Amino acid sequence: MDHDRLITGIAVALAGCAGVLTLLAFVYNLAILAVAAGLGAAAYFMWYQASGRLAAKIYRSVEDQARQNGGRERSRNRETGGFGAGPREEWTAPGGGGQGRQRAGQQRQQRHRRRRRAPSASEGPSRAEAYRILGLDDDADESEVKRAYRQKVKEVHPDTDSGDEERFKKVNQAYERLT
Repeated sequence: MDHDRLITGIAVALAGCAGVLTLLAFVYNLAILAVAAGLGAAAYFMWYQASGRLAAKIYRSVEDQARQNGGRERSRNRETGGFGAGPREEWTAPGGGGQGRQRAGQQRQQRHRRRRRAPSASEGPSRAEAYRILGLDDDADESEVKRAYRQKVKEVHPDTDSGDEERFKKVNQAYERLT
């Protein structure tokens, strides 16, 4: 599920409600304006989070604090770890400074583009092997594949008495190959 799109959708719905209530406040009663202001504020904060600006602001503040400490805090807490140790050396903030919004947008676009892809030949069984693992003929339709997958998973699941983790992984890979 894409949480950014969901949060943005909720923010748009709240903003719409705030707009309608604002109009109603001027027509009927100005007390409704307080509810509209609350919905508008909630919409703004949700949009602020979904746009990546909140994360960028947090990353900038962490970097600024680490820069102000000049490594003193980090070296003192290195042996014990703990709160306030600051970012690790290998950590880099998304955007690397002033490009936080742009980088956050690029990451969001990459998440949108990600789709469940079929595994390549090196990642799992071939189609013929997948049918064999699930105990199906090569002409089985999607509902038969799903039914066979569910049955095999019940047999080989690691949490059962006769379960086998390796066979379970192979069944999952076979199913992914065929769907």
